[in-house]
Amino acid sequence: MLLGGGVVVLAVTDDPPVLARWRDSALSEPSGRAAAPPTGVPGRTISLSATGDIIMGNAPGKLPPDGGDGFFAAVREALRADLVMGNLEEPITDDTGTGKCGPTSKNCFQYRVPPSYAGHLRDAGFELLNQANNHGHDYGPAGFRNTQQALEEYGLKHTGAPDEITVIDVEGVRVAVAGFSSYPWSNPLVDVDAAAAVVEEAAGLADIVVVQVHMGAEGAAMTHVKPGTEMYLGENRGDPIKFSHAMVDAGADLIVGHGPHVLRAMEFYKGRLVAYSLGNFAGGAGTLNKAGVLGLGGVLKVSLAADGSWGGGQLVSTYLDAGGKPAIDGDHRGAAAVRRLSRSDFPSSGAVLDVTGKITAPATA
Repeated sequence: MLLGGGVVVLAVTDDPPVLARWRDSALSEPSGRAAAPPTGVPGRTISLSATGDIIMGNAPGKLPPDGGDGFFAAVREALRADLVMGNLEEPITDDTGTGKCGPTSKNCFQYRVPPSYAGHLRDAGFELLNQANNHGHDYGPAGFRNTQQALEEYGLKHTGAPDEITVIDVEGVRVAVAGFSSYPWSNPLVDVDAAAAVVEEAAGLADIVVVQVHMGAEGAAMTHVKPGTEMYLGENRGDPIKFSHAMVDAGADLIVGHGPHVLRAMEFYKGRLVAYSLGNFAGGAGTLNKAGVLGLGGVLKVSLAADGSWGGGQLVSTYLDAGGKPAIDGDHRGAAAVRRLSRSDFPSSGAVLDVTGKITAPATA
């Protein structure tokens, strides 16, 4: 079934989601990666913003007051950009009857909010949400597809399903976004060669390629990025450095990481920014632990030229308030943490941040 905006929606079944390539209907069929800015916009630079994990609440009993109205009000200005992206770590769906946590499950977490909550994302300024994460399938294939439908009904794009490359015209510049995680309902994280093939295809469709990736072990002790595979509860959560470098080699211009629930270092690799984790952005109604470093996040704001080259950036520090909503941190604690971690984990290639979070490349990049 075809809906407005050129989105292909498949019938709801119990099978894993397999989606056709999605392209913005306003775009003509691209015939390869552009070597220069599109005709009519020479030298065009666009702005992008991105966040880490977003959980607005957990239906039916743990939802924010007032139906979630104004949930993102404190950070709306910080999010403003030509393209605003977020990692949606919960389905937007009614109960499908297929929640992953059974009545006797232990240490199992599943989340969802009603379909109307897609409107809160739209009102905040979000334009594209990533579903490639460990909670995207909390209510099964039906919940996954219901989330896509809810987003589309509010004019929002999505990415992260297997083979899904979302191409958007952003101020005359084609931007391709693909989401990756270690789960079968997303593009692959652990199979780096297969992931690189997705990015190479994306690079043939657009001027700028953004990778959204849910990678790395979780928890307050997991702030550092180290070489090698990271495991969590028996799951292979990828090799963040190997994966990120391979995606840049394949044509990615920006890597947006999330998953550990803490902020991590940023580095420049071949002139492209890798943000290894943007931490917790929203954990409404007590859904996320906000103690210490778990309560810190940020809005990553970058400017990229139409050839993907770096044009500047900033990490706007945020924190989870008493209700788990995102708020601006005037003390810039997130920027301070990322500055320290970048120096520690990537002494020669780490991003350089000032006290307000302004990002510059190191002299060696």
